[in-house]
Amino acid sequence: MPEYQAKMLNTTRGDVAGFYPFEGPEDLFAKTSDQIVRLFFEHVDRDIFHHHIDFEINAAFKNKGGDAVTAMGSLILDDNSHLPFLLLISA
Repeated sequence: MPEYQAKMLNTTRGDVAGFYPFEGPEDLFAKTSDQIVRLFFEHVDRDIFHHHIDFEINAAFKNKGGDAVTAMGSLILDDNSHLPFLLLISA
């Protein structure tokens, strides 16, 4: 499986919350933006937090070339507070 890159920005603090390489299918960017973001969060659940973390997507879109996705939303924490993020996914 090819490796993709995700960078998440913590919009509350304005800094990089993390850089996350992850594996995905060959045709990842043939999928919709929402599907790509959900595949990334499956990686987060499985390999980073080791349990399910809720999130909501407010917007997700591909760049004009179709080889990168930008998403905005919130991580929903255990205490039901929301941590806004900006997510960039690319090859």
